[in-house]
Amino acid sequence: MSMKHHHRGLELSASKSFVSKKWTFFLCIGFFCAGTLFSDRMWPEPEANVVSREASDERLHLVSDDCDSSKKSSKLESKDSLGEAYKSPDAIQTLDKTISALEMELAAARAAQESIMNGSPVSDDFKLPETATRRKYLMVVGVNTAFSSRKRRDSVRATWMPPGENRKKLEEEKGIVMRFVIGHSATPGGILDRAIQAEESKHEDFLRLDHVEGYLELSAKTKSYFTTAYALWDADFYVKVDDDVHVNIATLGAELARYRMKPRVYIGCMKSGPVLAQKGVRYHEPEYWKFGEEGNKYFRHATGQLYAISRELASYISINQNVLHKYVNEDVSLGSWFLGLDVEHVDDRRLCCGTTDCEWKAQAGNMCVASFDWSCSGICRSADRMKDVHRRCGEGPNALLAASF
Repeated sequence: MSMKHHHRGLELSASKSFVSKKWTFFLCIGFFCAGTLFSDRMWPEPEANVVSREASDERLHLVSDDCDSSKKSSKLESKDSLGEAYKSPDAIQTLDKTISALEMELAAARAAQESIMNGSPVSDDFKLPETATRRKYLMVVGVNTAFSSRKRRDSVRATWMPPGENRKKLEEEKGIVMRFVIGHSATPGGILDRAIQAEESKHEDFLRLDHVEGYLELSAKTKSYFTTAYALWDADFYVKVDDDVHVNIATLGAELARYRMKPRVYIGCMKSGPVLAQKGVRYHEPEYWKFGEEGNKYFRHATGQLYAISRELASYISINQNVLHKYVNEDVSLGSWFLGLDVEHVDDRRLCCGTTDCEWKAQAGNMCVASFDWSCSGICRSADRMKDVHRRCGEGPNALLAASF
């Protein structure tokens, strides 16, 4: 009995051990699943926007690196390109032409704007055809004149300034523009202005300025002339000459052509006269005190009968016209505008020959560019004597046709 009982106890114990192991296995799996579920709820996954932000930051970092490398590469390429440009004369010349064209457009726009702001109509000269504004000229010769100088102008037309179609042909074939330069009277549209308009209709050789004529306003007229001429014509040189001076145009063109490669050149008969402080005398300088003690001399500047400046200097006057100071003497004013600039002053005495020595100089093969009498600051009685001076000192009727600049 006891033996049976003991045997049954062993079987029951073995059965319990078997069940215990089996349930232990299932319980382990259950606890594992429950633990996974519990951990998912307690520790949620990072939000998608956090992951996206991190990825975005990483992409931005990569893009930034690319931009930095692109900038560095661009800078290197730019330096290389500039280096090549500096090495290439053609590239420099092309760049200079582009800058020059932009400067011309800017100057023309400023001149037109200033005219409109002053209440004056824009001159028809500013409305040139597009092809005309791109034409390159050797020089623009502005002959300074006044309302009362009709006979002087006629004497110039009869001697050294080609009239009508010959003057237009000179522009087209030789690149030389010639105009009488005059503004308007204090009463625009009056009898003086109508007389000039009638003369212009006949000869078509005037450059009208937005300027009120007057002897004490010559510095302002000079500034206006260079500004207007620069806006209208793209030339290597801009020349100012008085209407009582004799000029050999072919000789002038050949002389100026020698300085084409110099960007800032100022050509004339250089002088350094006394600063006249005494009132009532000719060429009195009201601002004499700016030049130091009485008895001082002016700085070197070209005499006013004839001088020439390169296009870069004309551009400088055009751009800075509103801040350039005007002295009472226009030749002094022009010289003062170039002080402090890197400008080459060319003292050419062929631009100021006397009417008594120009003839023998021409016979010796040293043709003068300009001739006048110092005692009169021009040719004395030029309206009557211009033909005689031209006959003795002129370069001949075929000089311009044969000239090559």
